[in-house]
Amino acid sequence: MKLGIVGLPNVGKSTLFNSLTKAGAESANYPFCTIDPNVGIVTVPDKRLKVLGDMYHSKKVTPAVIEFVDIAGLVKGASKGEGLGNQFLANIREVDAIVHVVRCFEDTNVVHVDGSIDPVRDIETINLELIFSDLEILERRIAKVTKQAKMDKTLAKEEKLLKAVKEHLEAGQSAKTFELSEDEEEQAWFASYNLLTAKPVIYAANVTEEDLADDGKRNPHVGRVRQWAADEHSEVFVICAKIEEEISQLEDDEKEMFLEDLGLSESGLDKLVAASYKLLGLISYLTSGEDETRAWTIVKGTKAPQAAGKIHTDFERGFIRAEVVSYDHLIESGSMVAAKEKGLVRLEGKDYVVQDGDIILFRFNV
Repeated sequence: MKLGIVGLPNVGKSTLFNSLTKAGAESANYPFCTIDPNVGIVTVPDKRLKVLGDMYHSKKVTPAVIEFVDIAGLVKGASKGEGLGNQFLANIREVDAIVHVVRCFEDTNVVHVDGSIDPVRDIETINLELIFSDLEILERRIAKVTKQAKMDKTLAKEEKLLKAVKEHLEAGQSAKTFELSEDEEEQAWFASYNLLTAKPVIYAANVTEEDLADDGKRNPHVGRVRQWAADEHSEVFVICAKIEEEISQLEDDEKEMFLEDLGLSESGLDKLVAASYKLLGLISYLTSGEDETRAWTIVKGTKAPQAAGKIHTDFERGFIRAEVVSYDHLIESGSMVAAKEKGLVRLEGKDYVVQDGDIILFRFNV
């Protein structure tokens, strides 16, 4: 999974990136300090892995990972070359979802590029730049298709779709709210345009430490972000980038104590992972043995052979069956042997839909 972090300058974007990835992207109180897109790999927190690793005495424990791309602070006119320009928008096209950091805190020591705190205005500024960038993509495609559309029915059909999407964007609406027909050809075309505003969005409402304890419920700025996100079916999580930066310097056992002292049950990374998985419809299944305990990320609804293919294409091609036990059942039983004796380990075939927390041993023959 690859997530792109965007936001206006000085909203806490690079501070958040630094704390999530410990990659040390430069953070400063002026626009455009992130001059190249920074990339960091983050392991997905999953307490189940340690439990299984201990149970199986695994030599190696491998969590799932998320790749973060930190994009330079966008400003009004970025799509036309303002600030650092359109070059950075290209980097967002490769991500699965966009994490949009929105400033919901007042601090006279940290300047705001527009002079005041207004998260909805900030969201609209970024969205408009993404829309302009998408329009550029569509206009280039329309110019190419229109030349041949008169002699090709398929291209004429695509031209009609392109112009409808363009009209939708020109009305200030994102591509994700465009109502596609059930025509598979049209859906494939739409996906191929890889529009920025079609990507799922997670809003990170950046607040002060005081607002973190009640999850930003009393912060009116956060309330406005939540309303905006609800209207477009996006996810929101409340974060304090400064606190995350402090957490990132601590060892695992210290982190738990620090969060407890703040009255928090989870870190910002935990919240972001949960929001990402929910938004993208992802789950994790697990494999465990003496050599390795590992988490594998798949889309909810994936069947056993395709889940096996995540490990190796041979597993999918030669799939015979899957030996499955849920994590909860295995832990309650104390061992795989005990789980089998209780009849909690199942043999599943090609039509089995893998569930989150399934521990699976695949049988295959190539």
